[in-house]
Formats: sequence, C-alpha cells, structure tokens
Amino acid sequence: MKTPIKKSSRFHLLFIFVVSSMGLSACSNVKTEAKYPTGAQRNTASGNDIYEKRSTIFGEEGLVFGKKKKTGDGESGIGVNSFLWRATLDTISFMPISSADPFGGVILTDWYTDPNTPNERVKINAFILGRELKASGIKIKTFRQKLSGNSWQDMATSEETDRKLEDAILSRARELRIRHLAEK
Repeated sequence: MKTPIKKSSRFHLLFIFVVSSMGLSACSNVKTEAKYPTGAQRNTASGNDIYEKRSTIFGEEGLVFGKKKKTGDGESGIGVNSFLWRATLDTISFMPISSADPFGGVILTDWYTDPNTPNERVKINAFILGRELKASGIKIKTFRQKLSGNSWQDMATSEETDRKLEDAILSRARELRIRHLAEK
C-alpha cells in the first residue's frame, strides 16, 4: 500500500528545491575565463613588470639537467621567439583568446565585436614561425563576418590589414627586446 506524503513534507521538498535552484543560478555569474593583462593590469602590486624573472619550484638550476642553456636573444623554454610571442599577446590583448600554444607558436582568438560596429566581428589567427626576431617570423590571418538577418556571412579581408598587424607586433617585439637588453 502506498503511503501518502504529508503536506509539510511536500513543503520541505519544495523549499529545498527552490533554495537549491537559487544557489545554482547564483553560480552562473561567476567569471572563470582568464584574461591577458592589459594596460595598468600588467604591473604587479610592487610596480614591477609581470615579465620579470620569477622563481620556480625547481630552483634556478632546474630539476634534472642543471642550468638552462640560453640559445640566443628571445629564446626561452617556449618553442618560438619569446619577444614575438609576448608582443603578439600584447597587440591582440583586447580580443578573447581561444587557444594559445607557445611550443607550436599558434595563437587563435575568438570572434570579437567592436561596440562601435555591432553588426561586424573579427577573428585573428597568429602564427609565430621561428625562434628569431625577424619580419618573416610572424604571420597573421584575419577573418571578418557581417551579420545578415540572423546569420553571420563571411567577408573579404585585405592583406594590408594582416600586414599592419604584423608590423605592430614586430614593433612591440623590438621594444621588448630593447628593454630586455637595457636591463642586462
């Protein structure tokens, strides 16, 4: 025989359900996406640049192979030129980063819509092609779409736009390299 649920038990179950739903919905406002620091955010509380040398849990000499051997300017533990890598991240920091592979030298952004042109959006793929700081070491490909009705339509992008971004990244990379050499 089935035992009926008391009216007070139904109230308690309903109360628990409502409170749980409210608690879970409060979690939807939690921001978990990491953002690359820009402007004043680049400085730490002590006023030092975030690119300053930091200690690691493995110590200065590393875990197994002793001191890391420097192979040249701008080369570090990543697979590409570190000045180009940082300059690329600095230059496109206003866009959301979808993927970044420092060993392969690939940075992919997600679609970005400028508030001044809400019916257009852009996306950038950046490829760092080597360990040397030179013009052929960076390749940018931009994509642009326009809102047409309820769907986004691909639009042509100019190679000049790609070249201007590459030039901006190279200029920033040179600034970083000059600052690095001045600090030595």
